[in-house]
Amino acid sequence: MTASLPFRLARAAVFAVVCVALGVLAHLFGGGSVTGPVVAGGLLLAFGGGVVASARERTLAVILPLLAGMQVVLHVLFSLSHAADAYAALVHGHSGLVPGVGMLVTHAGATGLIALWLARGEAALWGLLHRLAVRLCRVLLALFPRPPHEPVVVVTAPEPGRLRSAVLAHAAPTRGPPLTQVIAFSG
Repeated sequence: MTASLPFRLARAAVFAVVCVALGVLAHLFGGGSVTGPVVAGGLLLAFGGGVVASARERTLAVILPLLAGMQVVLHVLFSLSHAADAYAALVHGHSGLVPGVGMLVTHAGATGLIALWLARGEAALWGLLHRLAVRLCRVLLALFPRPPHEPVVVVTAPEPGRLRSAVLAHAAPTRGPPLTQVIAFSG
């Protein structure tokens, strides 16, 4: 089942807000600073990635790399926003764009946990939508039953012919014991 455009946009918006909000909070908690235009740019990037990936249900195998990529992009974006200030780079715990081991562990842990959370949310959302669609069909069938006077036409398809591959179409059947000639002696 593929998602309609409004549903895709809503899912992408949730993805973008979750990614950027957690990225900004973690960045501020780590001692960095983030400006409004940088947050808006991060939201646009995350929203674009979310729209591309939101056509159908995504599993953890798709969400985790997408989220890891967004973490890298947001980290670079947030680091570049205040990298010109040498004091901010020292307070933030790394110089420029090279993160320390603690920051890498924090990014990896956050990415793993958020990816699990989003994958479970995806599964729950698609399961709910599937159940709602089934129930809607049942309600519509109950409200608008088929009139009893309509004849029911059963179409039977003829039995398909024997399928042969193109390679075997001209092969001679040689399966079985070898053919022997029986010579009758008249005596």
